[in-house]
Amino acid sequence: MKSHERKAPACKAATSAVDLLERYGEVRERSERFSEALEPEDCVIQSMPDVSPTRWHLAHTTWFFETFVLSRSANGYRPFGARFEYLFNSYYNAIGDQYPRSRRGLLSRPTVREIREYRAHVDHSVGKLLRRGSADADLLEVIELGLNHEEQHLELMYTDIKHVLFQNPLLPAYRPGCRWQATDTQPLRWRECAEGLRWIGQEGDAFGFDNERPRHRVFLERYSLADRLVTCGEYAAFIEEGGYRRPELWLSEGWERVRERGWDAPLYWKWLDGQWSVFTLAGNRELQPGEPVCHVSYFEADAFARWSGARLPTEAEWEVVAEAEPVHGNLLEEDLLHPHGAVERQEQAAQLYGDTWEWTATPYSRYPGYVPAEGALGEYNGKFMCNQYVLRGGSCVTPRSHIRATYRNFLPPDARWQFSGIRLAK
Repeated sequence: MKSHERKAPACKAATSAVDLLERYGEVRERSERFSEALEPEDCVIQSMPDVSPTRWHLAHTTWFFETFVLSRSANGYRPFGARFEYLFNSYYNAIGDQYPRSRRGLLSRPTVREIREYRAHVDHSVGKLLRRGSADADLLEVIELGLNHEEQHLELMYTDIKHVLFQNPLLPAYRPGCRWQATDTQPLRWRECAEGLRWIGQEGDAFGFDNERPRHRVFLERYSLADRLVTCGEYAAFIEEGGYRRPELWLSEGWERVRERGWDAPLYWKWLDGQWSVFTLAGNRELQPGEPVCHVSYFEADAFARWSGARLPTEAEWEVVAEAEPVHGNLLEEDLLHPHGAVERQEQAAQLYGDTWEWTATPYSRYPGYVPAEGALGEYNGKFMCNQYVLRGGSCVTPRSHIRATYRNFLPPDARWQFSGIRLAK
């Protein structure tokens, strides 16, 4: 068995090859539908090193199935492109060298058309494999992981194209017909949480990434969690009171980023004609004070919390509250691709899911007892457990199937292009 053919870091495969074939078609079609709203010229731009061109996302997710599924299926599969393994490998060192991430936008070939042909070729081969029923349980599990991997990249395609379009002085919209709703700011309340031993992490048969496991105990001191996200109006008050000019509010590295990058507001905010505007996937519009502040870094979230006389929650504090609340909210809808304000609800904590990812104060690291998978797929999560912070909850562009209390997103503390927001704790 080759090193990249070992067990994947998934929890459970789909119930059958037939079910997986249906899900495969749905996930792959959603990625295609995303790109149909774009012109080929949109799909090749890389606006910064953290952003990948849409074309690359479409190719890389296909490369995953070709590399980890078809190449080990023992059915005589022949790769579609001679150099695709090099061009579209993201970070799997056990597979081989990778084309530099920061230079993905310099590739004019293969074309968008060729990438669509690549996707069709691989889809046909995976479909044949599943219809024959010749995939064993381990291979089905890898396919399930690949589908969740593609859904992660679908979310990245939304965040990346937003950054790409924002660089254009015309401020073009990805989807001009997207709805948005103005909401009043709801009074902030605090949910009191008692001290004690609690359980966090995933268990059971549902799919989950390896970094969500194993379920384990944590001790929490008594704390309070805000019942909603921080709003744009509240963050604007932080700006007006000199938040970006007061070094005492900032971590040392955060203050360095403020000065060297000229931060004075969240990403996508612009001061125009005496008021704040915000760029969205539906284009530029007036900022709504009642909607959640979005596209802030960990450093900005931490500084705002300190200015507010509060702090950011730990991921355990967040998960304990989230597990007790129903999963609903502003989940991925193609006509609503922007956070919206809190509304009066019966639950004690609103907006836990589907508006913005919520920064926590927890560095991204392994849970007690965590063991990464062997081989190349063991590189999926474990090797990034350094110099990053955990975010929870999911955003307005997170696929519904990824919305769960145990999901652990992670980003470096200066990242702002993700749909990341703030919930306070005390």
